[in-house]
Amino acid sequence: MSEILVRFARQDEAKAISHLLSKCQWFTYRTLYSDAYIERLISKYYNVERIEREITTIDKSWHGYFVAEMDGNLLGVIGGGMRDESDGEIYVFYMDPDYRGMGIGTRLLAFYTKIQKFTYGAHRQWVSVAKGNQYGIPFYESKGFSFKGEEIAYGSTTEDQDISLIYSRQI
Repeated sequence: MSEILVRFARQDEAKAISHLLSKCQWFTYRTLYSDAYIERLISKYYNVERIEREITTIDKSWHGYFVAEMDGNLLGVIGGGMRDESDGEIYVFYMDPDYRGMGIGTRLLAFYTKIQKFTYGAHRQWVSVAKGNQYGIPFYESKGFSFKGEEIAYGSTTEDQDISLIYSRQI
């Protein structure tokens, strides 16, 4: 396998990030949600224009996108921000399904955790995982995240039946 590079995303990668996130939505949620709901999520959160803005808008509440790349191909993406002065949160984190289980997601999470801890001063890290996400839940639990509760997912309604499981860990 070629060398994996973990780095800050570039603006010219917005289309590739959008494509990767769309692919990951279908892979992860196909059996959990309706096609219409997945299409709505992709259209709202993972469109190229929004990603272009989010690549260039970086502050405490949104740190931008970070990517894992190999031979010019994006294999994973992570992003998030600070909830408050001491708590960071992962808002988006997906790996290309074809590259799962190779340690790339672990490297991407470790890189991003260092950004939250040493650049923004986070002592705790939070993440919301879709209830039933049998890819994300075991991954986060293996990285020391503990279940804290559940709530209706960000941006969804009760009718959507999109429940997030809330996890956190000390960093």
